[in-house]
Amino acid sequence: MNIRLDESWRRALAPEFDKLYFGILTEKIRSEYRSGWPIYPPGGMIFRALDLCPLPEVRVVILGQDPYHGAGQAEGLSFSVPTGVAIPPSLQNIKQEIASDLGHPSVIPDGSLLKWAEQGVLLLNATLTVRAGQAGSHQGLGWETFTDAIIEAVNREQEHVVFLLWGSPARRKGAMIDRSKHLVLEAPHPSPLSAYRGFFGCRHFSKANAYLKHWGKAPILW
Repeated sequence: MNIRLDESWRRALAPEFDKLYFGILTEKIRSEYRSGWPIYPPGGMIFRALDLCPLPEVRVVILGQDPYHGAGQAEGLSFSVPTGVAIPPSLQNIKQEIASDLGHPSVIPDGSLLKWAEQGVLLLNATLTVRAGQAGSHQGLGWETFTDAIIEAVNREQEHVVFLLWGSPARRKGAMIDRSKHLVLEAPHPSPLSAYRGFFGCRHFSKANAYLKHWGKAPILW
């Protein structure tokens, strides 16, 4: 599958690769890709969020649930779709909150959040793969344990990182974060079903930048 993984993450996650659950997970995912059923994202993009955002450069973590399950949407970055693909409703709501919070539109002109990843925003999903047309189909295979380890690595090795946890699954992962050295911001998920319950008006983007600046870090160009 031509998997790429930044060396800083390879070192931090090395203990996970030797655990029984990861071996079982790997075989299940390989079998899924060999099955003939479309699996998203493409194999080489499974760890793209990590590869684009080395551990020492992480300033913000945005946690999604699982990849988009429509053809051509998933590109290994939570909430992001490739340039030229229609912007999904959740991302439209994220961009709407950015404009409301910051007083100007997002610097992202389309649906690709690559520019965020390049600034140190780790766009992580709790589950890193999905079957075409079957949301949540790879939940419970072991990815959640692996992404817990990713969050634990950021928590352990970095300081003054902003964690944006949107929706119940993301907020549950917040239990492992040391809030004495990181900022954790929580809100309902930005999907159309829940955005009006508190995502709109959460002002997470200005709060994140204020925190980063307080600790001498460059703000994110949202």
